[in-house]
Amino acid sequence: MSKEKIAFVCSSCGYDSPKWIGRCPSCGEWNTFVEQKLGKKTSLTSATNAFSQAQSSAPISMSKIVTSEEPRINMHDNELNRVLGGGLVPGSLTLLGGEPGIGKSTLILQTVLRLKDMKVLYVSGEESARQLKMRADRIMESTNAHSFKSSDIQVVCEVMIERVFEHIKAIIPDLVVIDSIQTMATEDVESSPGSVSQIRECSAMLLKFAKETNTPIIIIGHINKEGTIAGPKILEHMVDTVLQFEGDQHYMYRIVRAIKNRFGSTAELGIYEMRQNGLREVTNPSELLLSDIKNSEELSGVAIASAIEGVRPLLIETQALVSTAAYGTPQRSATGFDLRRLNMLLAVLEKRVGFKLGQKDVYLNIAGGIRVTDPAIDLSVISAVLSSNVDTGIDRDVCMAGEVGLSGEIRPISRIMQRIAEAEKLGFSRILVPTANLSSLDSAHFKIDVKGVRRVEEALRELFG
Repeated sequence: MSKEKIAFVCSSCGYDSPKWIGRCPSCGEWNTFVEQKLGKKTSLTSATNAFSQAQSSAPISMSKIVTSEEPRINMHDNELNRVLGGGLVPGSLTLLGGEPGIGKSTLILQTVLRLKDMKVLYVSGEESARQLKMRADRIMESTNAHSFKSSDIQVVCEVMIERVFEHIKAIIPDLVVIDSIQTMATEDVESSPGSVSQIRECSAMLLKFAKETNTPIIIIGHINKEGTIAGPKILEHMVDTVLQFEGDQHYMYRIVRAIKNRFGSTAELGIYEMRQNGLREVTNPSELLLSDIKNSEELSGVAIASAIEGVRPLLIETQALVSTAAYGTPQRSATGFDLRRLNMLLAVLEKRVGFKLGQKDVYLNIAGGIRVTDPAIDLSVISAVLSSNVDTGIDRDVCMAGEVGLSGEIRPISRIMQRIAEAEKLGFSRILVPTANLSSLDSAHFKIDVKGVRRVEEALRELFG
């Protein structure tokens, strides 16, 4: 009787070794190797089929390849369409990742309920058909029920990928949803569902099917404790689009970001509001990300920034708290903002402006639970920090946008017209922008007072007198 062969596979990147290793030589993670049995039957089914097709095909010159504009599927969700780059591309494999309970299944279910003229196969490996129907009824109660009557959704509760393909062959759907990829398994791999080899093989089979039949597939994936999509990193390389569904469960806002998109930009952002009966699109996120600015008093440490995420302008409330270090060592903390950039801005304040913050704790928070990467909010961060330090409030009718350089200059920013228009639409009376942007700007088109500043000192004089 032959001895059973085993291997040790890294659960983070999929690297395999004949013996257990403490640290993975491929990804550098510690204690990620798990033991797996190597059965006689190998997972070469899809690879063999692909190889046979490659033998029957012949190379073709790139100049002879005919291309056309890919028609996109309207998801009837403006936020999701924007993040996808205009809609779902036929034949694409899209991965939606997020933490447990964040609302991934709810987002996909309420989206496919709106697809009236498409036959959808919803494959659930986590919930029963009755649970899905109860959730769909809850979503339909809060919306126009007539818009869902013509939707054709077929639900199947299955975890074996071979049987899923049998259902696909019988139904011939226009869209396939896999919820979730961690529950899928194939008979060709002798390991438990959710393992590296199972996820990799099932994803390869789904990718092969999507490209051959031009059928779009949406797969849902979980997030592990490190904040990355559970399973090997090869899963993100295989798919066409990776969407990150994020948000704090203590907040009612949910954000969809495109981490990878072969058919559009990765700078787009979609914002939803979580309600008891589903997710609601937020068409004007600036009003939600700002507190009641007109009726509240001038509190110190609060500044309004005009930021851009993708093509969408956002007005964001930046909050800062500066206090004397209680334990000798000053603390630096940032929520929704890069901590290293905060330390750089504090060094600019101390070196170029003369404010001594070396022995003070500095805490920064971007209101609403959103994470911002736009460098144009540097000016609002510095203003909020100094406002808290001198305990003087900033006029609530003023917002600002500008990148701060290491020498204390206010550097020009992009899409200044959109930023000013958004501030004017929300009722602000004054906005501080880099002086370099004023040369290409006709401020006569705006009712808002546009002030140009060259250095941090000028901006502080405008705000504090």
